[in-house]
Amino acid sequence: MVSHASKSNLSRRTFGGVVGAGAAAAAAGVAGGGRAVAAEPEPPSPEREFRAATGRRPGRPNILFILGDDLGWADLSSYGSTHIRTPHLDRLAGQGVRFTDAYSGSATCSPTRFSLYTGRYPGRTKGGLAEPIADRSVGLEPTHPTLASLLRGAGYATALIGKWHCGFLPDYSPTRSGWDEFFGNFGGALEYYSKLGQGGEYDLYEGDAQYKDLRYYTRILTERASEYIRRDHREPWLLNLNFTTPHWPWIADGDTRESAEIVRRIKAGDPAALWHSDGGSIEKYREMVEDLDRSIGQVLDALRRSGQERDTLVFFASDNGGERFSFNWPLSGNKASLLEGGIRVPAVLRWPAAVDGGQVSSAPVFTPDWTATLLELGGARPHPAYPLDGRSLAGYLLRGDGPPSGRDLFWRVRGERALRRDEWKYYRGKSGKDQLFHLASDQREQADKAGTRPELLAELRAAWERTDGDLLPYPAQSA
Repeated sequence: MVSHASKSNLSRRTFGGVVGAGAAAAAAGVAGGGRAVAAEPEPPSPEREFRAATGRRPGRPNILFILGDDLGWADLSSYGSTHIRTPHLDRLAGQGVRFTDAYSGSATCSPTRFSLYTGRYPGRTKGGLAEPIADRSVGLEPTHPTLASLLRGAGYATALIGKWHCGFLPDYSPTRSGWDEFFGNFGGALEYYSKLGQGGEYDLYEGDAQYKDLRYYTRILTERASEYIRRDHREPWLLNLNFTTPHWPWIADGDTRESAEIVRRIKAGDPAALWHSDGGSIEKYREMVEDLDRSIGQVLDALRRSGQERDTLVFFASDNGGERFSFNWPLSGNKASLLEGGIRVPAVLRWPAAVDGGQVSSAPVFTPDWTATLLELGGARPHPAYPLDGRSLAGYLLRGDGPPSGRDLFWRVRGERALRRDEWKYYRGKSGKDQLFHLASDQREQADKAGTRPELLAELRAAWERTDGDLLPYPAQSA
């Protein structure tokens, strides 16, 4: 089982490879529609002091942000899996920081992606209320500033390869929300060979046009990402690489017979064909996760061969907790639940130019924090009309600041609520019962402390309700 030793002050290198939020003249935020916000004077910062002392302007990192899909917290061997081998991701963790208490922004796919792209709670936008998006009625509004649009305004090239799941054409698309390039699928799932989605539509696109390729999807995404990295880039770049692996259907590379059967069912009008509830196994899941690991290894090898490895920040995580065949022990719950197994995810960060390897952090962090962190490191300011809900971890990672403490991580899904403050977690499930767990001693959430700590329970419940009151209400469900 994984060790939970932590370092409260992460070690770091000099500021030679670091830039702060105000270090670039082009750091003004840009909304998805391309409207610039006037730049403010550059504030004092350690990065400016470094530049003044050395006469050198710190560089900004390339950003390779990789998401797995429905990967459980303990599905990597570096997180405790005894039957799945993930040497490439384990090596990445050893070369950077492995986070033991990292969380997704929500318990399902598209709300978490909203929280990453906007840096805000999913409930701040209409599209983020869908858990997940399943039709064309909502999406990420192109006028909303995003990680990509803000970094693009600061001089980054931006690309998204893989799963989007934040709205469908003609109204919603990565290319309408700040990404220069898009290659991938719009929906929440697709059959890995035919590229058919849940409605039977073909769902592989380059930009906003369909692209025909019937090879195994993970191979295609790996190839495309490697090609992007190998280009002669003349500016820093952001690449969001969103694999669908190991999301259902349970099809590994080479399973063409199983693929053909699912395609037959889709074309026959079976709306549940992609759910593949009569397929899969622990062994098949192992194949898919190990294939994901090999694919990421190929992308990282392309990065190394390109000569950009030192100056590229690589981040890997899952979009939410694990599904049917995931290994989440000792956590309870899985995808769609706000118990730990539904929202705690593996997360690894590596940046050789600035962050020392071999580190483990138990600091509680969640998806919107990475948005704030990457914007600061990339020299981009958030749009003032859309304040972030995440907190930048740049100081923690690079300047030796203490880990974030005394702040609340908030989650809300239909029928469940949760809030974590340091080692304590307030949770209400579908039973309607308020519960309180001390996660440092009870990761499995079995010892309910509500009766012995009623004041703390009331305090955390009130904090949850204050945040909830500032969000959009869920639309009424039809009967």
